[in-house]
This record gives sequence, structure tokens and C-alpha cells, in this order.
Amino acid sequence: MESQYLKQCLGTCLKKGLAEVVEHRPADPIEYLAHWIYNYRRILDEEKKRMLERIELEQEREAALAELETLRKMKEEELMIQQKLEEQHQSQLEQEHEQLELKNKDDKVLEKEKTIAELTDRPGAPNLTSVEEVDESGQSENIADLTEEAEQESSQLI
Repeated sequence: MESQYLKQCLGTCLKKGLAEVVEHRPADPIEYLAHWIYNYRRILDEEKKRMLERIELEQEREAALAELETLRKMKEEELMIQQKLEEQHQSQLEQEHEQLELKNKDDKVLEKEKTIAELTDRPGAPNLTSVEEVDESGQSENIADLTEEAEQESSQLI
């Protein structure tokens, strides 16, 4: 039992330390071995610390890479949202343009049908949607009727 404990806890350290004592043959081998074991322990602690730092650095690196990936995805989403907004804005502009054109057409049609009173600001203007002409005989004729009669006469001549 005790030998197993010594092998497990001190085996490698004692083997290396005793090998150093035999190699250097110091005047005081016990003091040399004590300093060597103390130095060995300091080196092991530093290696353990460096290993923990490497692990921590690797974790930080992975976290930074994950954050960069997240930022890249957010940029892509932002660009997609911006494109969608631009498309919506463009379609809204097109719809407004179409509505404006329809309104302009309607306004032109209504403007043609407006009465003289609506077209002028003068008080007492007649409220007529079309102009009727009175010929010398006193009969009133509508302009539309006159143009229709003129077309019929010209077609009969041909």
C-alpha cells in the first residue's frame, strides 16, 4: 500500500531527481535533491498554469469566432431587411404613382365635364356642361349633334 502511494505520488519525481543527483554528484545530495524537487514542483505548477491559460485562450477564441459568426448573420439579416424595405418602398412609390396617374386621368375627365361656372370664377357665368348654339332660325342645336350631322353629310358625299 505505502509503496503504491509513493509510486503514484512521487514515483516520476523521485526517479528523475535521483537520476540528477547521480549525474551531478553534489557535495550535499539531500539538499540538492530538495532544491531539485522544489524546482520540479514549480515547473509542474507553471506548466499546469500555462495549460489552463491555453484552454482559456482557446475558449475565448471560440467565443470570438462564434460572436463574429453571429455578427455576420446579423449583417446578412440587416441587408435582407433593408432590401425588403427598399422593395416595399419601391412598390409603395409605384402604387402612389399609379394612383396619382389615375387621379390625374379622373381629374382631366372631370375637368372636361365641368360647367363654365365651375371653370371660371366670374359670378353670373352660365351653369352649362355643354354649349348649345342657336342658329338664325332660333332653333338650338347641341355641338355634339352638329358634329354628328357633319360626319353623316361627309359620309354621304363619299
